[in-house]
Amino acid sequence: MRFASLDIRWSWSFPATFILYFVMAGAPFPFGSTNDLSIAFWCLCLGLALIVAPTRDLRRPHLWMIGGIFVIVAGYAFVLHEQLSDDPWIAPFNPIWRQASDLLGTPITPSASIVKNQAFFALGAPLANILSLLLGITVGAKRERARQMLWVLAISGSIYAFYGVSSFLIEPTMILWRDKTAYLGSVTGTFINRNTAAAYFGSCAVIWMLLIVEDVRKRIPERHIEWKRLSMDLRSIPPRDIMPQLVALLICLMAMFMTGSRAGVALSLLAMIVSFTVYLRKDLPPRTGIWISLGSGIAVALGLMQLLGGRVSSRFDSQGLVDEGRIEAWKSTLRIIADNPWFGTGMGTFQWAFPPYRSPNISIRGIWDIAHSTPLELASDVGIPLALLVAIAWAIMFIILARGVFGRRRDVIIPLAASATATLSLLHSCLDFTLQIPGYAIPFFALFGAGLAQSFRSGGASSELEPPVAEGAKKRREEEAKRASVRSRELNKTVYF
Repeated sequence: MRFASLDIRWSWSFPATFILYFVMAGAPFPFGSTNDLSIAFWCLCLGLALIVAPTRDLRRPHLWMIGGIFVIVAGYAFVLHEQLSDDPWIAPFNPIWRQASDLLGTPITPSASIVKNQAFFALGAPLANILSLLLGITVGAKRERARQMLWVLAISGSIYAFYGVSSFLIEPTMILWRDKTAYLGSVTGTFINRNTAAAYFGSCAVIWMLLIVEDVRKRIPERHIEWKRLSMDLRSIPPRDIMPQLVALLICLMAMFMTGSRAGVALSLLAMIVSFTVYLRKDLPPRTGIWISLGSGIAVALGLMQLLGGRVSSRFDSQGLVDEGRIEAWKSTLRIIADNPWFGTGMGTFQWAFPPYRSPNISIRGIWDIAHSTPLELASDVGIPLALLVAIAWAIMFIILARGVFGRRRDVIIPLAASATATLSLLHSCLDFTLQIPGYAIPFFALFGAGLAQSFRSGGASSELEPPVAEGAKKRREEEAKRASVRSRELNKTVYF
């Protein structure tokens, strides 16, 4: 297995880089880092890393992006002040406090939030995401470190996938050292929820697939792939050079399918198909090449679904893409937003705000402590203005990543991996809550930051404007030229004699 080159010589960037890699690899471990203690620990680690983070490689576009992030931070700070303050500047007090005061017959200090001080305790996860994004930009501004981040995510993801499959086969009633109380028939890895696990394993599979495709493409010396010779070129690759990556990809795919998550599996396969096509778009035949690639990818995905995803297919057949209860919950959340449009009900208060709005069409079984749609829950918690600001930031991020994917000639895999996993996680979070789980969000927000940083030139103009010469291609051409010369001399001798 070939790893990115590691510069082990001491530099001031080493502590921040090491801490970031540690957090990226470790965040999924303690049950997805959903408890406050784990979130506080990761925030502490990321904060320390940000203090000593390298800034030598930052350029003007990076500073503009960091400035945009601080605009988001300012928006959160303003909403947080309004929800926590006993004397907010413009936010009205929530009427629930007057109603409670009238019922109890005693004065109660009102608040803009329906649960006092809850916004302070709910700040941990967004803070960790912001710190991870900032570190992704600063550390990932150097291409070598950005590539290493891909390997950290890919390798740690395959390890978690291997653990998930192994633990399911050996002891399916346990997650690490705790009893597994839900999803006993599904692989969850170190996560509690199978949907988050599917998105995590699927995202790591996307990264492995891109690493494999990049490695294979570099071994083909032609500027454009000659499809007639492709099978010959693939057979010339030593199996030991590519087999470890293929095994790691297979493990991630196996764990992803064994989660039984419908949206997680479908969106992960879609991300793999699209990113594969985008990466090889210049090598595909004109006009029909992209459609052939997409069609072939869909056929392979359906084959994998039948081979490894029997439970996923059965859930699609019986329940469709989204169950009815979740749709009713979204309608109820929209009513919460309509009644609290400006500052929401308070950050982290959804489980208390939802019961009065709960639709009678939802089963009475269970407690809805999460909206199963991150954008809707964000709008209900903090209000429409801040939710729109966050949505604009996501749109700008995708524009920048697209610029990197279609504008760079070298290391295009970094913004492509970031954009593919960002699209996967955002679409999945519209149906579930993947980005609300720190064990998933922290590592991949760091990757998003690295993708943003590498969407701009990381070196001199000449290095970026050079045509993409495959690694080792020149040596291979020289060897072929020498062999051709030797064959020509031997032929001339044969003719002479």
